[in-house]
Amino acid sequence: MAKQQSATSNIMSLLQEWDKGSNYMIGTCLKLQLQAITIFVSSSSGHKFLSEFMEVGGVLTSLEILGLREGKDEDKAQALQLLMSIASAGRNYKELICESYGIMAVAECLARSKSEETQDAARMLLQVLAEGNPKFQVQVYKGLIALLSSSSPKAQQMATQTLRIVQRIVGHANPSIVEPVVALLKSYHLEVQYEAIELIKDLMEYEVQESLLRSLVSSLVPTKDEIKKQPEILDDPSVPELKRPLPVFVQQAAAAKVIGILSHQSNHLCERLIQLRCVSNLMVAMGNEDHADSQRQASITLEYLVRTFPIVDENVNEAMGDNLYQLFLNNPDSLYMTMNAVQADVLRSNKVNIPGIVDALD
Repeated sequence: MAKQQSATSNIMSLLQEWDKGSNYMIGTCLKLQLQAITIFVSSSSGHKFLSEFMEVGGVLTSLEILGLREGKDEDKAQALQLLMSIASAGRNYKELICESYGIMAVAECLARSKSEETQDAARMLLQVLAEGNPKFQVQVYKGLIALLSSSSPKAQQMATQTLRIVQRIVGHANPSIVEPVVALLKSYHLEVQYEAIELIKDLMEYEVQESLLRSLVSSLVPTKDEIKKQPEILDDPSVPELKRPLPVFVQQAAAAKVIGILSHQSNHLCERLIQLRCVSNLMVAMGNEDHADSQRQASITLEYLVRTFPIVDENVNEAMGDNLYQLFLNNPDSLYMTMNAVQADVLRSNKVNIPGIVDALD
């Protein structure tokens, strides 16, 4: 009897506290309230509840919860689940969320959240808002592009993953995607680099192909200003405090790797990369004594081009000289460990500009 009275008293106290809450910002049992609403609106017979929730401004309230500075991540995750249930009810509901500036609210939540659960819920909602929603799919696409420049590596990874899906839905590539996706190659996080490389491979099927190829070739030779600049990424607290290379050198190595992948993927891409002077730039990267991975990746990629195209082989041999050329061919992936400073300087100062390249490749 005493236990029953105690339980009843606890419930009454909880209900009284709940009743005192005049709005959601107080946070009284907010997650529990959102869970209850989600159950009702997502049930098979929940159309009436959904309509009533929409009429009282439920979407705007849910979106505002996402932007609360002091809000709990678990509350935001549940608000995202509620919005997912609403979006799943049909295209009209997706449009209503988007018309309420929902894309921006969800994207900002993804960028700012420290909880992977909340970030994943936001990512999934953005994907759903792009599917079967032609009126707003481009807006979702642009929102995801904006997230590529986020300071959160997890947000960058998730945005890039989702862009691969939304890119196919939209069917064309916005030129604004080129700079941020190539900039992701500077990341110290391998999972971010991986997703960026996969997206770049996908984008070869779209009208930004030429811009991407030019940007990748350019990334092989960082400017003096880029090398001197101290980027914010060096302050990334999620990366161990080791002796880390400059982000532009990380990008240089990744660009050499991507060029190698694209060269194997298509002869057309391979030929265009050569026309854009990637051979000369790969040699410069091979001579970068400040970053062994740049040297290694550039050497591996150049070896493929040399063995595939006789004209490249001829010009590289002439530029390197016989001794360095033989060292290079014998062990391209470990050349950086055996060559001396003079040989590295030869690579950095090469002037390879293959004449008549178009005719020769044809």
